[in-house]
Amino acid sequence: MNKKFIGIISICLWAIISLFLNQSCLASDNLSKIKERGYIIVGTTGDYRPMSFYNSKTKTYEGFDIELTKHLASSLGVNLKFVSTTWPTLMNDTLSKKFDIAISGISITKKRKKLALMSDSYLDNGKTILCRVEDINKYMNLKSINQPNVRIMENPGGSNEEFARKNFPKATIIIHNINEEIPSLIASGKADVMITEVAEALFYSNIDKRLAAPLANSPFTNGQIGILVPKNNKDLLNYINKFLSYERKNGQLEELIKKYIK
Repeated sequence: MNKKFIGIISICLWAIISLFLNQSCLASDNLSKIKERGYIIVGTTGDYRPMSFYNSKTKTYEGFDIELTKHLASSLGVNLKFVSTTWPTLMNDTLSKKFDIAISGISITKKRKKLALMSDSYLDNGKTILCRVEDINKYMNLKSINQPNVRIMENPGGSNEEFARKNFPKATIIIHNINEEIPSLIASGKADVMITEVAEALFYSNIDKRLAAPLANSPFTNGQIGILVPKNNKDLLNYINKFLSYERKNGQLEELIKKYIK
């Protein structure tokens, strides 16, 4: 191997190493970049009440997660910029760094933690059902729902659809793209059951007397909700976890629970 060829290889190797180091520095300094930029970019679906809902009349986002994110932005001394995402594209949008964080009542799962980073839990949750009031004694367990005559309606791409397909192979699963429309479709008889989280089930059963959440106090799973963060952003993740700890200690999380869920 001649000296000229060795020299070319050395230059290439140093170029690769420099690129890696630069990317590592950039990745580890994301929190500073947000502060310098003056705003944090937040991905949210806007279709999951009471956590994240896009109000088409006011053209603003509202809900538990939106208020929590306002607290986060305030603690950083920056503004907020919301970016719309969907449940089917949530992870790809996160991995492609379409936003700095994603928040939308996102369940903490092993799959998500494998692909990206997830914060500590800020809300206990779990899979339960939303059904019509007249059916509160009809669907009391997994077996009673896993029947050929039961129609389960879910939005695509989230953990609720995954849970439904895994646990109810005998039932008819109907996919409806607009999550916020499903409760009213259940109420009007277009489907029988919606698998959702306790927070969403309680919200809709409180605002629509045609609906009930009979298993809200004994959900099928004991889950938790967290904030989704792209990989290589541990500085930001650490800050978020400290922020959530502070929100818990000063009673802000409990106030949000009282306001939006209980």
